[in-house]
Amino acid sequence: MKTDWDKVQPPLSSCILNAVNALGFTSMTPVQASCIPLFLKNKDVATEAVTGSGKTLAFLIPLIEIMKRRTDPWKKHEIGGIIISPTRELALQTYEVLRHFLKYINIGLNSLFAVGGNSLSVDVENFKKFGANILIGTPGRLEDLLACNQINMPIAVKSLEVLVLDEADRLLDLGFEKTLNTIFQYLPRQRRTGLFSATQTKEVEILIRAGLRNPVMIAVKQKNDQQDSVSLSTPLTLSNYYLIVEADQKFKTLINFLKKEGFSKKYMLFLSTCACVEYFTVLLKNLVGMKLYSIHGKMKDVRYKVFDQFRSAKSGLLVCTDVMARGVDIPEVDWVIQYDPPSSAAQFVHRCGRTARIGNYGFALLLLLPSEESYLDFIQRNQNTALSELPKTHLPVKQNDYIENIQKLQIQDRAVFDKGNRAFVSYIYAYGKHECNIILRVKDLNFGKLAKGFGLLRLPKMPELKNKCISDFTPYEIDFNTISYKDKQKEVARQAKLKLYKETGSWPNKTKCIKRVNSIPWSKNKQTKAERQERRLKKKGYRKKKVEEGKQKTKRKKRKMSETEIQELLKDVALIKKFKKKKISEEEFNCELGID
Repeated sequence: MKTDWDKVQPPLSSCILNAVNALGFTSMTPVQASCIPLFLKNKDVATEAVTGSGKTLAFLIPLIEIMKRRTDPWKKHEIGGIIISPTRELALQTYEVLRHFLKYINIGLNSLFAVGGNSLSVDVENFKKFGANILIGTPGRLEDLLACNQINMPIAVKSLEVLVLDEADRLLDLGFEKTLNTIFQYLPRQRRTGLFSATQTKEVEILIRAGLRNPVMIAVKQKNDQQDSVSLSTPLTLSNYYLIVEADQKFKTLINFLKKEGFSKKYMLFLSTCACVEYFTVLLKNLVGMKLYSIHGKMKDVRYKVFDQFRSAKSGLLVCTDVMARGVDIPEVDWVIQYDPPSSAAQFVHRCGRTARIGNYGFALLLLLPSEESYLDFIQRNQNTALSELPKTHLPVKQNDYIENIQKLQIQDRAVFDKGNRAFVSYIYAYGKHECNIILRVKDLNFGKLAKGFGLLRLPKMPELKNKCISDFTPYEIDFNTISYKDKQKEVARQAKLKLYKETGSWPNKTKCIKRVNSIPWSKNKQTKAERQERRLKKKGYRKKKVEEGKQKTKRKKRKMSETEIQELLKDVALIKKFKKKKISEEEFNCELGID
């Protein structure tokens, strides 16, 4: 059910309604219809809603409306609103929407965008020069600004009206709980607080109790027409598919799927590690004739540029990690492809939520290995999300194999060869740390087929491959030292090291490995332990014996007084007493003691 913007109670300002219409939103989503009136009535709000439901406008519009209603004009360095986002991309996206509203409203409010990645001094100078009434940023940078001595930020936030925690569950997943508590200490208690998340966890409930005063809890769910009792975690406009493929057929299936669907659409491909993103981006650029973009967590300033390019693009493929799984709003994404299951069940829903946003239709595909089929039942029980098998019409009847093409790319450039090995190793390490490691077990992987699917020329050396059957993989017959870099400088450096290696037998600048100690048999280890215990007891007994001997020596040193000596001592004592009582004179006393 949707509600028109002009029916909000209390009513919104005309300038805000004009800004909403300029964005193209003629009616509200359920989240917006529930949150905006409560915010405007000075209520704290804790909202749980599916991804893509319009949460950004649900807190931006009331924040601006509340600040606009204040009778006293806002000073240049007086902060009335703070929005905390978990990632730079989400903060940037919120900042752009806010700038759109401020441009239409024109009530003298200014904003500051503060995230990590650039120098703190830049944000400090911007605040000094331009000021800020609304602050949008990531937790770490906000904490740095509040603690900075160059600006008096604690005074600037004394007039705070609204605090928003966007994607609160993600904030806690990234370990920002301590940082958030530090930020809360600087902020006034008399404020309105909004907490928005796609999933409600125990940690989020603790955060609600710590940061909100008597909040109104809002949970916006969608129900399936076929199963009214089951609330879905993904929009009804999203079609969720899965496909079971062997590890050596996975990459081939991906390329054939993209070619069948067409290059005029917009795709997002999620991979498990940064190394996999770098490797598969190189392969796809050479094997697929479409515009490619790539983003992962280790990229810094380039991320903004790539993100903006993909958002504005009408078609193309974005290869990324889970850094792009939450909160970011990329328009008109047709397909979300998950090359393998995400590290956590919650991330599955957030990945799918990059398409089918705000009422639009979208599709999502999960590629699974035969050993991972039980993941379907797990995700349905854990996230209330049902998946259907991908219809055969989405795949061509005749599928080409690209393994030879991949191996050729590695032979032509050693950089691709290195990326392939790193991607394979990182994939296995990430697989071992999976949240669902009871279902998705490393020991169930077919390493031979997996290496073949990665197009490797040889298997890297790693403990996980020890004593494993790799009969499905055939190493490429080539002298690997002959594979050269296309980059001439890197190749010159490699040749110099190779020459030194042939002369000395050791590779230069290589970190020395710690010698592995051979394992000791259990029986011998037990015997050694018993002998060590026996030596310890003997040493303890020796020390005890020494102490006893010392005591005996001390006793022997104390000589006993004879009877005669005792009698003489008593006689002297009696003499002293007589002298004190003046029964004898001093001369008599001295005479008795023999004193001249």
